[in-house]
Amino acid sequence: MKHILSFIYRRCLGWSSEVTVPDRDSCLMCVAPHTSNWDFIYAILFDRSSGGRAHFMMKKSWFVWPLSLLFRWQGGVPIDRSSRHQITDRMAEEFRQDPHFRLAITPEGTRSPNAHWHQGIVRIATKAEVPIRLYVLDYRHKTVHCRCELWPTGDVEADMQRIKDYYSQFGEVARKPAKFIV
Repeated sequence: MKHILSFIYRRCLGWSSEVTVPDRDSCLMCVAPHTSNWDFIYAILFDRSSGGRAHFMMKKSWFVWPLSLLFRWQGGVPIDRSSRHQITDRMAEEFRQDPHFRLAITPEGTRSPNAHWHQGIVRIATKAEVPIRLYVLDYRHKTVHCRCELWPTGDVEADMQRIKDYYSQFGEVARKPAKFIV
């Protein structure tokens, strides 16, 4: 399956990857800019064609039959967003139980313009004691790249600012640049 997805991702769609940070069995994958439903497709194709098995969180309301089968098969984790602390604890527990657990999160949390990025990225990584790898969906060059990795310092606001500072240089490469706000 990896070879088929790699063929689709690289040959049919013309995308490439550039990952310059050390490979890790377990990490939190911060993926931005997130301005279109296509972002999910390209991110999944990138991950699967690279031999990855990243999980992702989605609103519980999306997990209805038959979509629930597809989402779970692809690594989806249904989330009830009414209790944010439980989400952090639940995801940290997933990291503790599986030494190869990878979780992909879009910091914006929506495809719409949103300057208030979710701090759950840093909270989960801190509690799980895993690094945050910063992935960029670069539509201009049809590349997914990861050139930066951060370890949480314990200062959530400072860590979030570092993440936002990094992504601030990539607004023009989003599928819909007007929707990307840092």
